Amino acid sequence: MISQSFNHVAEINRRNSVVETEASTPELVSEIKGLINSSRQLVAQAVNSTMTMLYCKIGQRINDEVLQHQLAEYGKQVIPMLSAELVGIYGTGFAEKNLRRMMQFAEIFPHQEIVVSAIRQLSWTHFVALLPVREPLQREFYAEMCRLESWSVKTLRSKISSMLFERTAISKKPEETIRHDLQKLRTQNVLNPELVFRDRYFLEFLGLEDSYSEKTFEAAILKHLERFIKEIGKGFLFMDRQMRIIIDGEDHYLDLLFYHRRLKRLIAIDLKLGKFKAEYKSKMELYLRWLEIHEMQEGEETPIGLILCAEGNEEQIEMMQLDKSGIKVANYVTELPDLKALRTKLQRAITLSREKFNSEGKKTKKNTKA
Repeated sequence: MISQSFNHVAEINRRNSVVETEASTPELVSEIKGLINSSRQLVAQAVNSTMTMLYCKIGQRINDEVLQHQLAEYGKQVIPMLSAELVGIYGTGFAEKNLRRMMQFAEIFPHQEIVVSAIRQLSWTHFVALLPVREPLQREFYAEMCRLESWSVKTLRSKISSMLFERTAISKKPEETIRHDLQKLRTQNVLNPELVFRDRYFLEFLGLEDSYSEKTFEAAILKHLERFIKEIGKGFLFMDRQMRIIIDGEDHYLDLLFYHRRLKRLIAIDLKLGKFKAEYKSKMELYLRWLEIHEMQEGEETPIGLILCAEGNEEQIEMMQLDKSGIKVANYVTELPDLKALRTKLQRAITLSREKFNSEGKKTKKNTKA
């Protein structure tokens, strides 16, 4: 009997041990999987960084060799020969086309500061997608925003093809201002609102008919909220629609309220169907001051307003100096325009804006000397 009792107790302990082991196994497996995945990610980042820097150095060395001989014919001969040698040893990754990309990469990014700052977030394929971008400031903009918002290569290409830089408010500023803001973003992760907000948004995915109301417009945005947020930019969090604001006993309704995580600001959005009107400014100022008093929390910056209009009255917008009130005005299009015509129009707007800033800057310096 005693022997049987001992056996019974041993069996109970064995079963309890199995139950405890089975209970703890999922947690243990999950933890170990997390460790493995984390280590793999670090290894992948290290490999990516090393390979990108290797490609940069290879490109620099080939460029130096070709430049040293100062003969275009020499380059035409040496690159195919070098590629054939390397492919035979290391594989197709060193095909002639790839070697020429490395040369272009080293030429476009001669200063490694930008590459080093983005190298953990951007793969070699990201950098290849940046190669066709001609203007240095545009490339730096896309590299920094890609790093900041963790864009995939597909998303990066989409942003470039949709002319995101030209549509962003910062593109209208003087080059010195753009360079300064990108430097702060790269070194301090400080994001200027001008890098976030755009002058024009493509909302063709809303599927609106030729005739629609502001209510229909708002409903379409909420229906396609995820795509709308992708278009206005990463970091926006939806908070409320038709937010009731009571001032002097009167009801006012804010169309959409968002919060931007990196800017640490509430973003009030007012939707308008026609052209911008001067009266929209006072209405938005009212919303922003109310949000500042009643909704803004400790550690947040003052709210920003975005008025989305079908068309802009540029002269009115410029004269009203909306930026001083924390208000942005942008156009939206519900059908994708001809990109060639759009590019010409945006480039013209950028040129005129920069000429205006430069002219005002010269006047300020002249008055200061006087």
